[in-house]
Amino acid sequence: MRSKGEYASGATPGSKNIPLPQINTKVEEIKKMNKPVITCCASGMRSSSAAAVLKSKGIECMNGGGWFNLSQKLN
Repeated sequence: MRSKGEYASGATPGSKNIPLPQINTKVEEIKKMNKPVITCCASGMRSSSAAAVLKSKGIECMNGGGWFNLSQKLN
């Protein structure tokens, strides 16, 4: 859900970067991962929108909020 620049500044190893404008075109690809999804962005606004879209498509998903706060929780 982050821009390329945001993602390049830090990401969880093995994570996928799918910017919000592309989320609807990637739903089937995400479903094939067969894993729960945690969305994040810079502030939590785009990740909230992305999580809502994914949930509406039947994907187990939660909004991780902003990357900085999420990264602190993951470490």
